[in-house]
Amino acid sequence: MRRAWPPIRLVLIPTIGLGVALALAPERAALEAHIWLLVVLGLALVAFLVIVAAAFPNSPSPFVTSLHRPTAAVERPGSLARLEREVSMAGSAAFDVHYRLRPTIMELAAALLSSRRGIDFEHDTERAHAALGEDVWELVRPDRPQPEERHGAGIDEASLDRIVTALEHV
Repeated sequence: MRRAWPPIRLVLIPTIGLGVALALAPERAALEAHIWLLVVLGLALVAFLVIVAAAFPNSPSPFVTSLHRPTAAVERPGSLARLEREVSMAGSAAFDVHYRLRPTIMELAAALLSSRRGIDFEHDTERAHAALGEDVWELVRPDRPQPEERHGAGIDEASLDRIVTALEHV
């Protein structure tokens, strides 16, 4: 009896409503029966959907789960992190431009000149100067003086952009 009670309870209220409607307007019995049938079928559909939802919980499929794997934090290469620090510090002080960024740019310029143009940076300074351009040469030239004021202005973003562009074109 307990198993039969939920479906009976589901139909009980619309049936009572049908009985009241038939008592008040018996001439519309066909319309009232059709409305009762629609309400009962609607409730049966809702009950069916509840049963299906309980039987098949809403969990993502294995395919969707595989798309959303937690990704481990990608570590930056040490050389890239070091270069980022050098560029960041070079933007704030002339000391850092001369003693931190300059050696890295010199090493990069020498490697690019050697591999792409066959120019020895240390021994063929005139050709190196011509290949690098004024912006890069001003930073990497061997006779560049130390900054007079160590805490003076560093390199600005536009100058750094021109240097990187010039190095790309070597």
